[in-house]
Amino acid sequence: MPHPTRVLLAAGLALCAFQALAASPVLDRIRDTGTVRLAYRENSVPFSYVDGGKPVGYSIDLCARLVEAVKVAVKRPDLKVQYVPVTPATRIGAITEGRADLECGSTNNTRERREKVAFTIPHYIASSRMLVKTSSGIHRWEDLNNKTVVSTRGSTNGGQIRAMADARVLRVNVVEARDHAEAFGMVAAGKADAFAMDDVLLYGFRATSPNPADYAVVGSNLAVAPYAIMLGKDDAEFKKVIDLAMSRTILDGEAEKLYKKWFQQPIPPNGVKLEIPMSFLLRDSFKFPTDKVA
Repeated sequence: MPHPTRVLLAAGLALCAFQALAASPVLDRIRDTGTVRLAYRENSVPFSYVDGGKPVGYSIDLCARLVEAVKVAVKRPDLKVQYVPVTPATRIGAITEGRADLECGSTNNTRERREKVAFTIPHYIASSRMLVKTSSGIHRWEDLNNKTVVSTRGSTNGGQIRAMADARVLRVNVVEARDHAEAFGMVAAGKADAFAMDDVLLYGFRATSPNPADYAVVGSNLAVAPYAIMLGKDDAEFKKVIDLAMSRTILDGEAEKLYKKWFQQPIPPNGVKLEIPMSFLLRDSFKFPTDKVA
């Protein structure tokens, strides 16, 4: 006998799909063009990155499940996926300007961003920390006095560092890189003393570097970052389809399987294992999926 939760979600998704076809500009466009557009990142391991010329990752796999729900909603089993590359600086514009229907990356759901876009249910909860060279002698935020810290343009981490430095009366030079790979490269080349970013992304760069032992992720947690797939703000019916599909993916246990695949098993291209267990915060949030965050 089917689980009651699955029955309710299936019924809700079917009803939502019926209603959405009459009142959703996004679903109407997807149905008419036969194409759904997914924004992806090129180096946000393990969420969204390129391997073998195509986007892969935890967020990409989750978006594939959401696309299946969209196929049902628009009655187009032949729906094609068009991938749209974005950076931290261009990802919000890709959604607000209508160049992508969903952003499948590593985007923090913040109050400021919710003024421009919408988010579905979080699929990861990160902490804001920093990556340094092991030989740097940097272990705490206070060790950044008179140092240069790089973050990524369009992220929230640079502002967090500036606020921290002001609060602790530190002289910190904060610079911005175009993307995460450039920021990591600045630390590797000695052009910056630390790379401030969400811990899981830092661990990804450390694990995939030629010599992981040369780098360390340090510093206490400055902030908690709930990652969620981003979509347009003004299409409530499209969001219903996405939220129901995300809830089903979580409650059916599929999201946890995908988590283990990307965070606890070897991942491409080099078979690296990040060995990051699911946090208590994320596990608890999966019990009662909601798009509401603090």
